[in-house]
Amino acid sequence: MITSLIPMGFEVVIEPAALQDIQEAVNYYDLQAPGLGYKFEEELDHCFEVLENTQFFQIRYDETRCLPLKRFPYMIHYSVDEKNQTVIVRAVFNTSRNPKIWKSRE
Repeated sequence: MITSLIPMGFEVVIEPAALQDIQEAVNYYDLQAPGLGYKFEEELDHCFEVLENTQFFQIRYDETRCLPLKRFPYMIHYSVDEKNQTVIVRAVFNTSRNPKIWKSRE
């Protein structure tokens, strides 16, 4: 029997507050230009796929890590549960927002 040397990916779980962040961003970008919200979602989906396989980006706050989007001024704030192989997305924040808002969610 041949076993795969490629490790299984982690599951990405998005908390309700992060889903709200995403929806607000999509709504904002849709108002700016038709289809721009969809492009934001595509890039975000790509980042979630990255997090399934590479979880250990820079720690910013205590145990919270961040992954910036490339084309949009947003960062995915997340934590990693290695035991359960889960990435928990806590927030998707615009980088120009006051970081104290994030601190109130922790």
